[in-house]
Amino acid sequence: MAGDPWVTKYDSTSRLAQEVAENIHERNREMRTGGNPSKFNVMIWASLQRLQEQISQLKDSLLRNLSTHQITQLEADRRQNMVDDLLTRQRQLQTSFKKDGTEPEVMRTSLMSSDTKTGFNSPWLMEESEETKGLDFNEIKDQQQWIIQEQDAGLDILGSVIARQKQMGREIGNELDEQNGMLVVIVLLLIAIVVVAVWPKG
Repeated sequence: MAGDPWVTKYDSTSRLAQEVAENIHERNREMRTGGNPSKFNVMIWASLQRLQEQISQLKDSLLRNLSTHQITQLEADRRQNMVDDLLTRQRQLQTSFKKDGTEPEVMRTSLMSSDTKTGFNSPWLMEESEETKGLDFNEIKDQQQWIIQEQDAGLDILGSVIARQKQMGREIGNELDEQNGMLVVIVLLLIAIVVVAVWPKG
């Protein structure tokens, strides 16, 4: 598949994921040594957004290639597994990036506690899931939007596969109809030959 645009795009996306991982490592080192991780945070955030866009482009391109029969179903499944691996790496990178965020713990604690002055019990007192631990409100909102996008993309892929299977069923049905028609013609010809052969000559 040398020169395949999809493969080229996949390779560049994989390299971007590796660069993000290296930048997160450098950011964490800066934090441990008392340095300034701000420039890394900005760079990592922008790279994660670009990584998400490139993965989305890979999925769209894969669907187009499958729908236009440029690749086989087997190859489409193989490439979908490659995209799934990238999505897993993206989630891991996002988690690594956010778990050492700069939100002050005291601010988070105040959000998770009740307001003693008003007597209002915060709805955030319920136990958090592991996926949202360490995230602020905007990060949780972004995570939920990303999950919805992933679900929509999965539905699109499923719809494309179903449409393809339906089309294959129609094509098979048409071929069977043509073959049945040919069989009828052949049988009629054989009957005619037999009739002519046994017909009394007179």
